[in-house]
Amino acid sequence: MAVSARTPPSGLLHHSDRGSSQYVSKVFQAELAGIGARGSMSRKGNCWDNSVLESFFSSLKRELLDGAPFESRAVARQAIFESTLGVL
Repeated sequence: MAVSARTPPSGLLHHSDRGSSQYVSKVFQAELAGIGARGSMSRKGNCWDNSVLESFFSSLKRELLDGAPFESRAVARQAIFESTLGVL
């Protein structure tokens, strides 16, 4: 969805931690290659590798969520999507 909405340039770097096996899957890596992107992962157990992303999520939680519940998952997704449009 993000790729079709933003059409990222070739050479995009997708950084993630090792917390989810979906990012290391052959299917996901093939999708990255298909759009001319490459994956980047933190070293196991090293939070400093991912500090920029961790900071982003901390700000998102503090500024957007602020402890307030959303009516539904769909409403939360839309709010997050709209708040991050200018970030990327």
